[in-house]
Amino acid sequence: MKCPFCGFEEDRVIDSRPTEEGYAIRRRRECLDCKKRFTTYENIERKPLMVIKKDNSRQVFESSKLLSRLLIACAKRPVSIAVLEKIVSDIEGIFYKDHLREVSSAEIGDEVMERLKEVDEVAYVRFASVYKDFNDIDTFAKEIRQIKKER
Repeated sequence: MKCPFCGFEEDRVIDSRPTEEGYAIRRRRECLDCKKRFTTYENIERKPLMVIKKDNSRQVFESSKLLSRLLIACAKRPVSIAVLEKIVSDIEGIFYKDHLREVSSAEIGDEVMERLKEVDEVAYVRFASVYKDFNDIDTFAKEIRQIKKER
C-alpha cells in the first residue's frame, strides 16, 4: 500500500475493526517513512448490481448517484448525511442479500420512498415529485393528503 503523503510502499497497521455494516474492515495505517497516518478499507468484492431503467436500458448501480438524489431531496432539511448514507447502504444491502443481479429503477425508487417517508415528509414529497413524475399541483396535493391520512 503506497502512502498517500509520500508514496513510500511500506506501512504498519495500527488498528483494524469492522465497519458498522460489517461488510468492510477499516484499517488505520502508519507510513514507515514519513510516520503519517491514513485509513484504508478492505471490502468484499461484489459482482455489479445492474439497474434496469424505464426504457429497458441497463447501467451499473452507483450508490453515490442515489446518495446525490437523496441530498437534493433533503436540501435544507434537518436530515443528516449519516441517515442518508444508511438509507443507501440498506437499500443496496437488500438487493445483494437477495442475490439479485438486476433490479428495476422502480424497485429502487419504491425502497427510497418507503424510507424517506419515515425520515422526512417534505423530502419524501420532493423525491416523489420527480420519481412519480408529478405534472401539476393537484398531484402534489393528493400525495400530501395521502401522507396526512397515513399519519
